[in-house]
Amino acid sequence: MTFAAEVDELLRNLAKPPGSLGLLEAQARQVFLAWGNTETAFRPKHIIFAADNGITRSGAVQQLAEITYMQSRQMVEGVSAVTCFCRCNGIPYEVVDVGIDSDDGVGIDRKIRRGTRDFAVEPAMTAAELERALDIGGERAAAAKRDGYTCLSFGEMGIGNTTTSAAVLTALLPDHTPWLAGYGSARGNYRLLRHKEELVRQGLLAYPQIRGNALEALRCVGGYDLAALCGAMTACAELRLPFFIDGFITAAALACAVTLEPSVRAYALLSHLSREPGMAAALRYIGRDENEVILHGGMSLGEGSGAVLAVVLLRSMLYAVRHMATLDGINAAAARRRAERDGKGRNVGGNTDR
Repeated sequence: MTFAAEVDELLRNLAKPPGSLGLLEAQARQVFLAWGNTETAFRPKHIIFAADNGITRSGAVQQLAEITYMQSRQMVEGVSAVTCFCRCNGIPYEVVDVGIDSDDGVGIDRKIRRGTRDFAVEPAMTAAELERALDIGGERAAAAKRDGYTCLSFGEMGIGNTTTSAAVLTALLPDHTPWLAGYGSARGNYRLLRHKEELVRQGLLAYPQIRGNALEALRCVGGYDLAALCGAMTACAELRLPFFIDGFITAAALACAVTLEPSVRAYALLSHLSREPGMAAALRYIGRDENEVILHGGMSLGEGSGAVLAVVLLRSMLYAVRHMATLDGINAAAARRRAERDGKGRNVGGNTDR
């Protein structure tokens, strides 16, 4: 029997109607196959990559770019939404500064530069900076593996990164694909949405080499957070570490990672369906779809907030797999009970005959 068949039998034999736990069963199966066994302890860790994006200088957002720094500080202190979720559920986390526009480093300091360049003016980063961002992502995944963590979840923080993600993802999709920019945190601001779409359109015209080229797309119109996420995801495939993506930004990074290394797909777990229009497109690009997403909560916060909530659900499912009664056990107990009952009936009948 193959290991995959053993996993299928393990899940089939749980004391419940087959398939009745739906996507939780599918995710448990995916994790066991990623590990190569069913005994590994579930030890999750959440990693947030934070960076500023130069495209904000061309009016891609309505918030102040300084919010990246302020919110990243809140994360380090444990008072952002996602870090509250982590603390509530005992999930370790780290904030990795790969390019926040500040003199000081925030959290784990891996600052490449104080924000990317404005891709409306020039490429967002150099080839060396891209390589550095990819390496940082891989480094953090490897460090988590060395520390004994067996499942990761990813988040990001960076004002303007819905625009960079839309640009990168649009570059990977077929030419006829509509612009994938969404409202981001400026929900309802139609004028800003149109401006973001124009920035994406101009980016694709200015850098034609990014079409179908994940590395060039990240370099020319992406962000340090996206590149670090991509590097971390490709490293997870090498390390046999299953990982949760969050919403649109991490889905765009996953599209890049799968383009570079198709085996990454097997390690990627889906958490929630972002309101951003590019989310579904990113999933379909890698051969997945919205029906595989376990949480449909209308969220679009980022930070990995949906990913952490999905981690909690998966942990519950894995506990159940390891502690739940089995159909074989129930059937054996029922057979014993029937045999005992039948035996008592025969004894009573024998006494009556006498």
